[in-house]
Amino acid sequence: MTTRPGAAADDIDRDVCKLVHRFVQRLDVHVRRVAEDVGMTASQVVALRELSEPITARELAVRMACEASNATFVLDRLEGQDLIERRPHPTDRRAKQIILTPAGERARADVLDRLGTHSPLAALAGDQQESLRDLLRALLADG
Repeated sequence: MTTRPGAAADDIDRDVCKLVHRFVQRLDVHVRRVAEDVGMTASQVVALRELSEPITARELAVRMACEASNATFVLDRLEGQDLIERRPHPTDRRAKQIILTPAGERARADVLDRLGTHSPLAALAGDQQESLRDLLRALLADG
């Protein structure tokens, strides 16, 4: 039996796509479980995960891979729970910075702890997790 040139590469491409898709699904299920445990939406959990420093709503939307209006909706809910504050941006008077309140800092720490517990990444050793991160960064470096 002969195979056409590139058939092996096509199989690898297809396998990688399927595996990445299945892994993303597992990550999504994990985030949703954490969200349910803390009484938030998955989007709120993702927002807290991404609020590692003061950023704008637009920057948060990029990190969350969503529209700015969706990020604003999530931020409105977090603000209603007294987890974030919107403050004037120090260098751009048109923008607001999103700052975690003390309660938001505690909620973020809890969310990060819960996301780290039973994470789908836990199946890999620390050096394997770093290798995976580095490979994904390399794949995404051009876009």
